[in-house]
Amino acid sequence: MFHRALRTLAALGLIACSAAANAQAISYVVLKGKTFYVELAENDEQHMRGLMFREQMAPDRGMFFIFRDEFMQAFWMKNTLIPLDMLYFDKSFHVVSVQSNVPPCKADPCPSYPSSGPAKYVLELNGGTADKLGVKPGDALEFHR
Repeated sequence: MFHRALRTLAALGLIACSAAANAQAISYVVLKGKTFYVELAENDEQHMRGLMFREQMAPDRGMFFIFRDEFMQAFWMKNTLIPLDMLYFDKSFHVVSVQSNVPPCKADPCPSYPSSGPAKYVLELNGGTADKLGVKPGDALEFHR
C-alpha cells in the first residue's frame, strides 16, 4: 500500500513537472507563416543559460530572448549541444540578421556570432530552420505572449 501511494505521488509529480514545462511554451512567434512555441529569456540569468545542455528540441519549439534595449548583440554556443539558428530582430520585430546552423562549441573560448545591426530580440531555432523557411533581413516576426 505504501509503495503504491509513493508511485501515485511520483506520477503526480511527473504530471506537474510536465505541466510546468508546457507552461513555459505558452508564448509563440510566427515567422514566414510558421508557428514556433517559445520559452522566454527575459533576464540576465535566462539570457546566459539560453538553450545550454539541451540534447534536442522539437521542430516547432525555440527560445525567444527579450532585451530591455536595442543594441548590437553577439551570442555564443557554450555548453549548447544542438546546432541552432540565431535570428536577430529590431524593436519593430524585423529581421536584422541571421546566423544559420551554428554548430555546438567545441573550442575554448567559444566563438561569438554577432548581429549585423542593433537588435532587441533574438530567436533561437533548430539549426537549418531559417534556411528552410527562406528567412532574410527585413522579414517580420509576430510575437504572442
